[in-house]
Amino acid sequence: MNIGQFLTILISSLFIYNVILSRFLGLCSFVAISKETKPALAMSMAVLFVITMSSAITWGIYRFLLIPLGLEYLRTISFILVIASFVQLVEMVIRKISPSLYRVFGIYLPLITVNCAVLGVAVLNVDMFFVNGKPLAGSFIYSVFQGICVGLGYTLAMLLMSGIRERLDFCNVPKPLKDFPLAFIIAAIMSLSFMGFNGFFR
Repeated sequence: MNIGQFLTILISSLFIYNVILSRFLGLCSFVAISKETKPALAMSMAVLFVITMSSAITWGIYRFLLIPLGLEYLRTISFILVIASFVQLVEMVIRKISPSLYRVFGIYLPLITVNCAVLGVAVLNVDMFFVNGKPLAGSFIYSVFQGICVGLGYTLAMLLMSGIRERLDFCNVPKPLKDFPLAFIIAAIMSLSFMGFNGFFR
């Protein structure tokens, strides 16, 4: 493990390969929930937590279950089941322990189950930190750190988008462009600007 690798993961996850604006994963929640900053932040925090924990759990499932049994080809369905089960478990625990927190996150937690960004990070971790069925040195730490950084990249994109859309409420937008059409146009422009980082860091 080295600082350079952590820095590379951080910069690439936030800017170069942002999960929403470069990899185009999790667009449904990005467009639907980014109308206001408060729900966008709540969704982002929930996604950050789930992606981080799912990165750790799916790494363990792949390393200690799928590889020893020769079932690597089942990784996608295994990861989907693990993520869906984990989200449901988190939802039940939050509902039991803190009803007030559940009222904040409860509406967003079921959406995370079908958020392809969570599955995308789990698959990406396996592709990056396993070679020929063997984990690289420090692969668990890298996987968890990448989960955190991808969650932060998701948060960055959500907050930028919600800030822009809140300001647009005070503008005279033509009726055909209101809401989703304009949101997609803004997302496209933001994506182009983030893709500029790709050439800058080469």
